[in-house]
Amino acid sequence: MTHLADTPRALQHLLTLEHLPRIQLIDLLDRAQHFADGHDDRQALAGTAICTLFFEPSTRTRLSFQLAAQRLGADVLNFDVSTSSTRKGETARDTLKTIEAMGVRGFIVRHQDDGAVAALAEAANPGTALVNAGDGRSAHPTQGLLDMLTLRQAKGDDFSRLKVLIVGDVLHSRVARSDLHALRALGTGEIRVCGPQTLLPDDATLDGCSVGHDLDAALDGVDAVMMLRLQRERMDDGLIASLDDYHRDYGLTAARLGRAAADAVVLHPGPINRGIEITDEVADGPQSLVLRQVGNGVAARMAVLEALLSGNR
Repeated sequence: MTHLADTPRALQHLLTLEHLPRIQLIDLLDRAQHFADGHDDRQALAGTAICTLFFEPSTRTRLSFQLAAQRLGADVLNFDVSTSSTRKGETARDTLKTIEAMGVRGFIVRHQDDGAVAALAEAANPGTALVNAGDGRSAHPTQGLLDMLTLRQAKGDDFSRLKVLIVGDVLHSRVARSDLHALRALGTGEIRVCGPQTLLPDDATLDGCSVGHDLDAALDGVDAVMMLRLQRERMDDGLIASLDDYHRDYGLTAARLGRAAADAVVLHPGPINRGIEITDEVADGPQSLVLRQVGNGVAARMAVLEALLSGNR
């Protein structure tokens, strides 16, 4: 019997890493590493038009997708919600269909609502590909890919040997959900999650994880620490007592990092709230892979765009 995790399938869209077969995830990571090694293919998407359709602000994700598409030879349109017809009441669906009618085949979509990108994918024409660049608190699949690429570069291909800790605001984090899907698919030996009870989901998100609220204990011997941004813009009042209290209990300092394995690495999806979830000493220190994550974002997104739009699905 063939297991789902071993069965590749043609990708029309990339909306989530949940249920993505392990072999397909590894293929994307291998191709991303190829691009990270400096191999561009300016002809892969020559003549293909791609639109970055962002209904939420972004720096790293938008720019890295734009650069990824350009390195593959695509024509890139950047949609600016502040100057678009959405300000006049046009729906996201109508916006997509209007741009699609101009011959655009690829859409990179960020939206504040859960499920919004999947709904747009349902409305798209056959042959049009959508990439979820982050929707609500649901998923951010390319962030999950670039995080796994960064971790694999630092620790090798065998995730079964790794103890990985995710810290902070999992409740509101689409990044955490995509990272957890990918870590499970890659067979990570131990996944720990730590944060205030008020910022941890009570659904299936944390299935299979070791969950705790004592950061010092959770850090013991881990190989990688994945810090999360405290998402105050999505947060109800009262979920944390104060920013000072949060940093005291869940902020990563150099002293705390000393509890992890000696060669442990630190990741953060950005933007960083310095002095809240992580100190300058750690964010800019020798164990930090934060800037490598940013660089790997271009390579991971090149791999996804190539897979969806080059005709080699």
